Amino acid sequence: MKRKLIAAIGVAVMVAGVAACGSDDKGSGKAAAPKEITVWLTVDAQKNWPELVKQADDAFTAKHKGVKIRHEYYEWTAKNQKLDAVLATKKVPDVVEMGNTETLGYLVKGAFAPVDKSKFENSGDWLDALEGSVTYNGKTYGVPYYAGARVGTWRKDVAKAAGVTKAPTTWAELTDALDKIQKKNGDKFSAWYQPSRDWYTALAFVKDAGGDVAKEDGGKWTATLSDPKSIEGLKTWKSVLDTYFHGDKNKDESDRYIVYGQGKSALIYGASWEGGAAADPKTDKTGKLKDNLETFALPGPNGDLLPNFIGGSDLVIPAKSAAQDLAADWINGFTDSAAQKVLISKGNLPNAKSLLAPLKDDPATAASARANENTWFVPTAPGWLQVEKKQILQNMLNDIAVGKASIEDATKAADEQINAVINAG
Repeated sequence: MKRKLIAAIGVAVMVAGVAACGSDDKGSGKAAAPKEITVWLTVDAQKNWPELVKQADDAFTAKHKGVKIRHEYYEWTAKNQKLDAVLATKKVPDVVEMGNTETLGYLVKGAFAPVDKSKFENSGDWLDALEGSVTYNGKTYGVPYYAGARVGTWRKDVAKAAGVTKAPTTWAELTDALDKIQKKNGDKFSAWYQPSRDWYTALAFVKDAGGDVAKEDGGKWTATLSDPKSIEGLKTWKSVLDTYFHGDKNKDESDRYIVYGQGKSALIYGASWEGGAAADPKTDKTGKLKDNLETFALPGPNGDLLPNFIGGSDLVIPAKSAAQDLAADWINGFTDSAAQKVLISKGNLPNAKSLLAPLKDDPATAASARANENTWFVPTAPGWLQVEKKQILQNMLNDIAVGKASIEDATKAADEQINAVINAG
């Protein structure tokens, strides 16, 4: 996917950053061996699979005696701003978690060091969408960490109380069930808790209707949110919010699992780990979620599954890192088959096709695996990272949700903003 982009737009070969040298060891001219590595991860790892972090740390320190590991955790919304600042200095982290939609913009600028793909377990079988996100000009610049499916998660007890006894398989069944749940619980309850700024879901409706964010023609990308089919999808999305979401329409999805744990909603559509996180005793304020949650691949309005965004994370090594070999070794222990088993147990999808196949036969993971039968990804444009950084989509959706702008006016304005940055490398 990324290779096609590079071929299409003819981006010049990047000049890779030179790794910073360590200080001479007592004037011998030999660089001193690093005594510490710094690993940046998002708070997902800190909150939801800390045992995997410890597992990787223990394997690393057993092999590299005396080398310390310093972890820093960031919210997705703050990470890149911090990363941009430190990449301009000589003191950079040695491992950084990147969302797979974020990576290309940094690769174009030479921010990350190439890695030897053969040194990482399952590298011959990585998921295409993740491998493409770390591939640039025929070289590999990172390691896929995990993939994410988006699934419907609802409370069976709430559904049953409203007369619904099985998970929906069609859009008509879904809306009928939500109508019954909404009527049963009143207008202070959200039959579907759907934060307006969650652009992954909104764009799933756009894709379902045959629309898109942007299209490429002759190497140039042009925004298409104001096209009729895109508007059709956004009208369906808006009707979902107006009918079933009775909460703060200025919200994003970052704390969705926490809000869900408060017991004032029946359904969420989000990352497959969110239901489990909501059911954690620290989050579940109802005491009922653990035994009452059910996940399913969400049906879409046009007769297929709602198109599922292929999200996920990569692990990269900044080009200025003075501990690149150590960083690669830590990454290997954090992404190998044993690590993938932990991630699967938390509701994520693994980074390799061979590990994905068996999940469709396991009731605990079947919904996530099936959801990826109908998928989409963001435009592989050189300026896509700027679209995300400027939160153009989130702001457009927020304006629509709260009635600040009509769908037609909001999409036209968003298209103009996207066109200003999407082709800039």
